[in-house]
Amino acid sequence: MESSKQTAKRLTSPRQSRDEEATSGSSEPEFLVVGKIVRPHGVRGEIGMKLMTDHPEHLLQVETLYVGKEHRPYSVKRMRRHQTGMIIHFDSFTDRDMAEVLREQLVHVHIDDAVPLEEGEYYLFQVEGIEVVTEEGESLGHLSGLLETGANDVYIVTTPEGGELLLPVIPDVIKNVNVPDGVMTVHLLEGLR
Repeated sequence: MESSKQTAKRLTSPRQSRDEEATSGSSEPEFLVVGKIVRPHGVRGEIGMKLMTDHPEHLLQVETLYVGKEHRPYSVKRMRRHQTGMIIHFDSFTDRDMAEVLREQLVHVHIDDAVPLEEGEYYLFQVEGIEVVTEEGESLGHLSGLLETGANDVYIVTTPEGGELLLPVIPDVIKNVNVPDGVMTVHLLEGLR
């Protein structure tokens, strides 16, 4: 049995479609969303980015970021934390107008540059869509999303009837996650249905 510390690292945006994630036709995406460009910053080509990753400090080590649906590669000249986001200066950007064209675009890292996972941790894309069953074998539906609440994350399960079941991501509820077999086993505490 796997470790009871079974959580999903949220490095992909829950709004991102499978078509946008996977470019090779496999279930594993080539790129993961880490942020969204909000606006140019200053007049020298810097860009402000809203963070969409749990590990922003890891981005400071990344040399290339990929922007937009086409995953255009840009070499990072400088990057620094700024308030709740990042300020990025790409090598080829010299003025505000160059930075303006990237406004509102998603920023990605290559999967090879992603944060390494610890045992019992999963990227959200790895658990989205897996079947959720009780310890007794009753199918509850498929995992369709994640809510970040502050206290603990909550998995969203879409039931066969089209309803939603919310499951707190805590060891008392999430008993086993078998990514290769596509099955999550849960214990339904009283009041969860």
